[in-house]
Amino acid sequence: MNELTRTLLTVMNTDEAARNGDSLVRIVFADKRRKSLEYKKVTLRPVTIRSELMFQAEFHFDNKVTHKNIPYYEGVDFAEQLIREDFKQVNILTEHEDIQILAAKPDRPRITHKPADRQAASLSHDRRKHYLLEEGAPCDFLIELGVMNEDGTVRKQHYAKFRQINRFLEIADDSFRDLPEQGTLRIIDFGCGKSYLTFALYHYLKIQRGRDVEIIGLDLKEDVIRFCNGVARKLGYADLHFLTGDIADYESDGADMVVTLHACDTATDYALINAVRWNSKVILSVPCCQHELFSQIHETVNDPMLKHGILKDKFTELLTDALRGLKLEAAGYDVKMIEFTSLEHTSKNIMIKAVYDPKEAAMQKTSQDYEALKDFYHVRPTIDALE
Repeated sequence: MNELTRTLLTVMNTDEAARNGDSLVRIVFADKRRKSLEYKKVTLRPVTIRSELMFQAEFHFDNKVTHKNIPYYEGVDFAEQLIREDFKQVNILTEHEDIQILAAKPDRPRITHKPADRQAASLSHDRRKHYLLEEGAPCDFLIELGVMNEDGTVRKQHYAKFRQINRFLEIADDSFRDLPEQGTLRIIDFGCGKSYLTFALYHYLKIQRGRDVEIIGLDLKEDVIRFCNGVARKLGYADLHFLTGDIADYESDGADMVVTLHACDTATDYALINAVRWNSKVILSVPCCQHELFSQIHETVNDPMLKHGILKDKFTELLTDALRGLKLEAAGYDVKMIEFTSLEHTSKNIMIKAVYDPKEAAMQKTSQDYEALKDFYHVRPTIDALE
């Protein structure tokens, strides 16, 4: 066991540290190993969530902060990976000690210890988080869809869905500044399914923020559409409508925002193509089941890796979404790939967030990058139809 691992094990064994009277407060990872790393700092601290001991990682980007909860038993491996792959400096703060790790060479770190005197951090993380849709406040559509009881308590089996809905609204709320401030907002949700998030958009915009909206949910399943229209009528959501139809064939005068969450395979591409043709200001897309390129990919350098089906499947997902992002950038969109929801809820958790902000030079460059990447892997994705 090397010195780096031994140090992390000592401070991150929170039970042992507490018995020794020197509880861990937090760990700060800084000094990036590479400029391309998107986040500039990570802090890690012990927390208890529903009586379970965990570590919470806080990722600091230029203009946002995201969080990830790490199982207690994975904490040391997670911390060591951050040091070996992402950061060269670590500051560990405990009740009675400051530990600095300079790890330009992770196998030969310089570790220094200084005495300190600070209060141990509370491990409690079970305090109520501020959500756009608050727990404990009865919400009509959440009650009707079975997520909440009538007194506003979230049903235990639907808590992950409750968090997902709020996470989506946080992202959407951040996008509203890019939409028209006056007039009626027109939004289309492709592949809406049972429409938890479509109802959430309507409730948040129309009822909480008082905006005029016209929202349409589109899905292939007639029984689902009947159900959603029935709920909308029961709740008096007069400007929310659900239609049966195929994304590829759908025709419309356009939309300010296009949402497509977990539309399977090329259905995502058709939604993106429609959005660009309508000059939609904002696109929020969480792709699913990226199978189209699986049989197309051919590049001899990667053959030793791609001979394994499970690796090729994951690589196909990344390549497909990378090409989608480039194609949107070439069409004048500022594109970000962000974590939509925790992997504990769904493995399909990458959201493509695109905001129309054309810059001619960037559009030309990304168009060239798109063609180069596509040609390198000998693929012809459906998104290619986007002109």
